[in-house]
Amino acid sequence: MVAVTAAHCLPVTEDVAWLAVEDRTAPGRARRVATGLAERLGFAENRVAEIGIVVTELATNLDRHARHGTLLIRSVRATTDAAVEVVAADRGPGIADLAAAIEDGRSTTGTLGVGLGAVHRLSDSVTAFSQPGGGTIITARFQPAGPTPAELTADDAAGITRPITGEEVCGDAYAVMRAPGHLRLMMCDGSGHGPLAASASREAVRVFCARPAEEPPEQVLAAIHTALRSGRGGAVAVADLDLAEGRVRFAGLGNIAATIVAGDRKQGMISVPGIAGFQARTIRAFDHVLPAGAAVVLHSDGLTEKWHPGQWTALFASTPLVIAAALLRDAGIRNDDAGVLVGKPRP
Repeated sequence: MVAVTAAHCLPVTEDVAWLAVEDRTAPGRARRVATGLAERLGFAENRVAEIGIVVTELATNLDRHARHGTLLIRSVRATTDAAVEVVAADRGPGIADLAAAIEDGRSTTGTLGVGLGAVHRLSDSVTAFSQPGGGTIITARFQPAGPTPAELTADDAAGITRPITGEEVCGDAYAVMRAPGHLRLMMCDGSGHGPLAASASREAVRVFCARPAEEPPEQVLAAIHTALRSGRGGAVAVADLDLAEGRVRFAGLGNIAATIVAGDRKQGMISVPGIAGFQARTIRAFDHVLPAGAAVVLHSDGLTEKWHPGQWTALFASTPLVIAAALLRDAGIRNDDAGVLVGKPRP
């Protein structure tokens, strides 16, 4: 991926492992995956050990106190540096006093809390969201040693992908481009599943990141459509968030769901029928108002569109990564590749 016209298309995430926490052996497996990733990324020995402690604590909590616990362990890469990121999600029972649990790791009957003090102390950044009865999301990030590139600390957009059961790679992919006054999002759902679908989505990411930052979304989408003609093709959407004008210019081809969330209000954005790389009778963009503090959500059809922001309490006040994780957990109910991308510009 290349930087263009005072813009950059970083960081790049790689979903290394999705681990279901189903028994007492899960914490050990999770620790080995996380420390192995940190070692490959060149983390210092003591930092690798700390990452192992945090992941073990998170997985142990999920095993002992939660229902349907899952861990995502992945790398987040900038130009030359990489961080390790961990997302822990469950479906309940939730944490009644989240601030206390994170601060000192207290736990009482029916709550998740043991070890969360260690998670807070050893991670470079931690964000948590919990809804009693609905479950908990905890994200932890570990930065490389030395000065941290700005791309690795940006918190205005984040996404998650998860492959269909039985596949190692996900056919969905996303990318984020940042330029002065603009935040640009792209989601691609490669047709089908497996390596060929993933190849189509990677090509969409490559083209998106190579286009000039000032190019309108409909022209970026047209370029992706042309590039995908030699492969599987897929559904693609591009959203340009103009922060100064408070506007989203959106162009979509196929069934990528696109939504603006402001408070408890959910406004859909319009995609035209077609398949990028195969069929596109028309490619056009639509303008939508972007209220202050709103979030923009793009997701593939691996998530149902029936979710509503009112089903959570204050979820959309959290970080884009927590929002994406909660949406995937609660709306990703189909046995399909699933991808969700959330953009939430900082005030």
